[in-house]
Amino acid sequence: MNASVSLGIVGVGIASVLIFATLAARRANLDPQEYIVGGRSFGALFLWLLLAGEIYTSFTFLGAAGWAYGKGAPAFYILCYGTCAYVLSYFLLPPIWTIAKERGLLTEADFFAERYGSPRLGILVACVGFVFLVPYVTLQLTGLEILLRIAGYSTLNSATAVGIAFALMTVFVYLTGLRGTAWASVIKDIAVLIAVIFAGIALPIHFFGSPAGTIDRVLATRPHWMTLANDLSAQGTTWFVSTVLLTALGFFMWPQSIAAVFSARSAATLRRNAIFLPFYQLMLLLVYFAGFTALLVVPGLKGPAADQSFLLVVQHYYPSWTLGCVAFAGCLAALVPASGQILGAASLVAKNVAGDGFGYATSDAERLRLTRILVIVVAALALTWWLVARTSLVGLLLIGYSGVTQFFPGVVLGLRGARPPATAIGAGIVAGIAVVVIAAALGAPTIAGLNVGLFGLIVNVAIAFAVSAMSRS
Repeated sequence: MNASVSLGIVGVGIASVLIFATLAARRANLDPQEYIVGGRSFGALFLWLLLAGEIYTSFTFLGAAGWAYGKGAPAFYILCYGTCAYVLSYFLLPPIWTIAKERGLLTEADFFAERYGSPRLGILVACVGFVFLVPYVTLQLTGLEILLRIAGYSTLNSATAVGIAFALMTVFVYLTGLRGTAWASVIKDIAVLIAVIFAGIALPIHFFGSPAGTIDRVLATRPHWMTLANDLSAQGTTWFVSTVLLTALGFFMWPQSIAAVFSARSAATLRRNAIFLPFYQLMLLLVYFAGFTALLVVPGLKGPAADQSFLLVVQHYYPSWTLGCVAFAGCLAALVPASGQILGAASLVAKNVAGDGFGYATSDAERLRLTRILVIVVAALALTWWLVARTSLVGLLLIGYSGVTQFFPGVVLGLRGARPPATAIGAGIVAGIAVVVIAAALGAPTIAGLNVGLFGLIVNVAIAFAVSAMSRS
């Protein structure tokens, strides 16, 4: 056990990646379009890496393994929803990009404001997107804390370490914008791929001879671990199907995901990405193998502690340098997506709330300056929430998805020539969010077995069509 070795690898690695990405992005002339959407210049490979960098986060690295460890079959929803979302994106994202290119849109809220002719609707979408992005950033901080604590063999003040790492990342976003995130994603994706291959293949082989041997051992000791409950329970079949549907529809509704879509060079680039992004789903299979191995090797972890399961196996049975390399990859899986999320939240407030709502910071120079300032503000808010509210990685993600998926009806209807009034879309979003908030306050993750976010989406659509019908009468 040598904490200085593992933490040294993590620290040097993170610093090197941030320096590399900062230098790679430094030659770009910064204006709001370059800073927020990369100048709409990203080709297929660069966009592929950026999208993967934002999609495959510390949730993928730790949360999927944690659910495989702690819940079994319900974890398979994570594998399903991304695959469904990529099929949907082939048809949905190119027309969104075309509209954004023609109208010069920078944010998701811009899309709503332009398509429905209502800056107020844009402000509503910006506020909702901002609120639900904060738990997504908090998710990355939770993952980062787990990684640093285990890499330090519990000798490190992880809260302080998270604060330092997050501060460095915030400065990085402040300086480089979306292009810096894209360059950092290049290294992040390579590092995560190597770490996941190790965790999902080397660990099962080391302990049980093969990944198949791990699955056989799990089924021998827990015969029903990989079978969904056929009922209306919290993670039964109804919950599973509704959660896959909810998260697939909301997959690209995150503000930072829309910003990445806007950064594409062409609509054809997005179609190619829809074809090749599913290859990243193979990593999830390996993450499951790591979680199942940990279930057998270090049993007994409960609740959020399950998120650290396979890292504890690496800590207990492998040398410090191996743990450091795995933790470095995991830290990048937290910091790189968080950079895009922070930038997405900051741009919503700067462009749509301050600029369109209050007429403040309307010039390019003022908007760029305010967005950079808000990068720091959003980072501070996320760090504060993380310090006072702890939950599992999957729990944090589902909170966010329940909120941003309420944008889906408005995005789809916004592609039509004949569109409902802005009041109908706004009322639907408010109603859907109200269902989610009330259910959360009552501690009800499901309603009649359905994921509460999907139930909120159903209410959203019903209210939107009812208001639209009344406005025509």
